Amino acid sequence: MDSKTNQPDHAIEAPQPASRLARAAGAAWQHKWSVLGIVLVLVATALGIARLVLGPEIVVVPVLRGDLVQTVVASGHIETPYRVEIASQITGTVEEVLVQEGEVVKQGQKLIAIEDSELQAAVVQNEGAVAQAEARVRQLHELTKPAADQALVQAQANLVNAQAAYDRAEKLARDGYGTRATLDDATKNLDVARTQVRTAELQVFTSSPTGSDYVMAETQLSQARANLNTARSRLAYCTITAPRDGVLITRNVERGTVVQPGKALLVLAPAGGTQVVVQIDEKNLGMLTLGQKALASADAYPDQRFAAVVSYINPSVDISRASVQVKLAVAEPPNYLRQDMTVSVDIEVARRANAVVVPARAVHDVGGGAPWVLKANGGRAHQQAVKLGLRGTGQYEVLDGLQPGDVVIPSTAGVKVGQRIRTVTP
Repeated sequence: MDSKTNQPDHAIEAPQPASRLARAAGAAWQHKWSVLGIVLVLVATALGIARLVLGPEIVVVPVLRGDLVQTVVASGHIETPYRVEIASQITGTVEEVLVQEGEVVKQGQKLIAIEDSELQAAVVQNEGAVAQAEARVRQLHELTKPAADQALVQAQANLVNAQAAYDRAEKLARDGYGTRATLDDATKNLDVARTQVRTAELQVFTSSPTGSDYVMAETQLSQARANLNTARSRLAYCTITAPRDGVLITRNVERGTVVQPGKALLVLAPAGGTQVVVQIDEKNLGMLTLGQKALASADAYPDQRFAAVVSYINPSVDISRASVQVKLAVAEPPNYLRQDMTVSVDIEVARRANAVVVPARAVHDVGGGAPWVLKANGGRAHQQAVKLGLRGTGQYEVLDGLQPGDVVIPSTAGVKVGQRIRTVTP
């Protein structure tokens, strides 16, 4: 017998631990997705059990003490306290527009030129009428009055002679030496001399400063001068100037336009004060008073805020919008402000120091008259009624129902009253 017949064909060795782990890892890798799914199911099951037993994790917000400012928020626009509409005072054709929209102008600066040839001719015509009236007054003073004075002196001398001739003729007729014809001639000459004196006296009076001729001449002169001033004024209307310093915010005229009196051609925002005009909801009217401070910001520059003060509250309510117009004075307007620029305003209507405050997002049924919050206590959500005071931006003052250190649940968390929860502070 062969000596190898008593030996087994293969030797059997005991498996080693390292080889077992390797084979297990290899098998797990081959079924990695199945293993991963089992693990995820186990984790989800564990979390679900924890959620059922302990409740979901909810981010809560604390009740704190702090200063609370109540504001009324509104949107409006920038404008000057008043605006000036610049129009023509005559009908005419625009010859030149000398300014552009948005240009800064000074008082008296020429803005618009209107064709003026017809009005210049009217001025020349009225200047001639004034010269003629002045000549008439000078004629009365230099010629008519002296001539009347001399005529009166001559008439008075003639009257003296006629009176003497009459006296002689009457004496001779009385003594029987004169004839009746001579006395009649002397009487007639005396009457004529007296008439001439009265006529000369009237001529002197009418040509004197209180006489009718002189008054009429002075009246005609004054009328001519008034017509000249009117013509010159109408000629001046052909040049439209800036009534004061400011910025032209509107231009509605071009060269060649036929303008009419009363139609606005330019709109001027005078230099000076700046104000914000806003519409406030009627329900907030009772909280507004003159002198309240505010912070405003232009929509184009939201990060640059400027101070304002309530300066005017319209006594009437706009019934169509249920709002009240409020104006706020801006003492130091920023350089970037423009007319009609849109701005947002926060008007401070009340302030409370060291108040108990709660975030507005945690308060339920604010408009219903019985506000309440979900207060986290003992691992559950409890409904807690609260009494509110001032209402700030994103916060409410709590007068009763909560104390500093309490934690409340935001209304967006979806937690129900009595639900078990696990609180997480932000």
